[in-house]
Amino acid sequence: MKSAVETLNPTRVRLTVEVPFEELKDSLDAAYKKINQQVTVKGFRKGKIPARVIDQRFGRGAVLEEAVNDALPKFYTEAVNEAEVNPLGQPEVDITELKDGELLAFTAEVDIRPTIEIPDYSGIEVTVDAVEVTDEDVEKSVEQLRERFASTNPVERAAAEGDVVTIDLEAKVDGEVLPDGVAQGVSYTIGSGELLDGIDEAVTGLEAGGEATFTSQLKGGSAEGKDAEVTVKVTAVAARELPELDDDFAQLASEFDTLDELKADSRKRLENMKQFDQATQAQERVLDELLKLADVPMPEKLLEDEINTRKHNLEHHQLGQMGLDLAKYLEIQGKTEEEFLAETKEQAEKGIKTQFILDELVNKEKLNVSQEELTEHLMRRAASSGMSPDQFAQAVVEGGQVPMLVGEVARGKALAVVVEAAKVVDTNGEVVDLEDDEDDTETAAEAVEAVTGETEVAEEKNEA
Repeated sequence: MKSAVETLNPTRVRLTVEVPFEELKDSLDAAYKKINQQVTVKGFRKGKIPARVIDQRFGRGAVLEEAVNDALPKFYTEAVNEAEVNPLGQPEVDITELKDGELLAFTAEVDIRPTIEIPDYSGIEVTVDAVEVTDEDVEKSVEQLRERFASTNPVERAAAEGDVVTIDLEAKVDGEVLPDGVAQGVSYTIGSGELLDGIDEAVTGLEAGGEATFTSQLKGGSAEGKDAEVTVKVTAVAARELPELDDDFAQLASEFDTLDELKADSRKRLENMKQFDQATQAQERVLDELLKLADVPMPEKLLEDEINTRKHNLEHHQLGQMGLDLAKYLEIQGKTEEEFLAETKEQAEKGIKTQFILDELVNKEKLNVSQEELTEHLMRRAASSGMSPDQFAQAVVEGGQVPMLVGEVARGKALAVVVEAAKVVDTNGEVVDLEDDEDDTETAAEAVEAVTGETEVAEEKNEA
């Protein structure tokens, strides 16, 4: 076999391959055997039809087509290895010559992973939010906990903000009651904003047995987005009673004996959360600066496929679960289709560039992923997916996605290297030391995931 490679641009090549016909012998034999099992010819047992009879009855062209389809992946892979290129995705193959008994010639155009120079990232400097927990933050946290232990007691008075009312609802559009516009016994906290716009004003001041009618735009259901005439009837009013903020409450709501201990724990938890957010913010901003410094050529076919994949996943998975189509989603977001496509392209480009440069950094720094690091990442991914670690691990193995998870961890380690070399200061001008964060690799991996989304730039050498 002879092959040559032509560089079409920094991210695409054309392979030209010539194969002597004798190298097709194994594939021709396999083609005859396959056709033998699929057809019957009177006078011959199944599987025992001579090659010359198959040629006469079904045409030599059918055999050649089967043999070439079988052989192409092998010859394409050999040409790729000989050219020492890293293909991305599947090639566009064109058979340029097929002379029976003499020669098979074909070309294969394919995107390749571009050569990237890692920029000097030691001068990167970013600013992040300072970790500050105020007394007000602590009070708000304790108050949220207090809300969870609130009790309700029926009252015989007009409903007011904060009360829990039991209501019946009926929605009409153009004078007709909607099939899904009737609900009874709905529990609603006035002021929570969890139901229809206008309902707070309608039920405030009503006693049990009172009703009111108001107009509101429906947020879901068969008449979503339409204005409806809604009748609401209050069947019961209950006042919410919050427990006293004292040591008894601390013992009821936590493992602490005193309210001061509970507040101190709340402060510590809030500090930890803000430190985690600060680390994530640092990683995201350092990554943005790294991408600005790097010159990363963009494979056009790979970008097109990534845009289509993101659009498809949004339409058929995320929006489908919400009962929305793309047009309705864009209306809610206040975007045109052109704006949506421009944003999707920008996100896809950023995801691909992030993978390219971090993968190159992994190779340059010779970063390896340990079994412990992979296991920890798998556990976190399982938790976020709602699956048990065993279920998630099984799905990963069966789907052949172990290399993808290894890549995610490796890129997280690469980003952590860049963050460690960068200067990170907070809004108070204080230098932030992130090196003591035991989870810096994992949080970096999550920061990378947030950018790349479902992007996984795979190098495919075996499919033509």
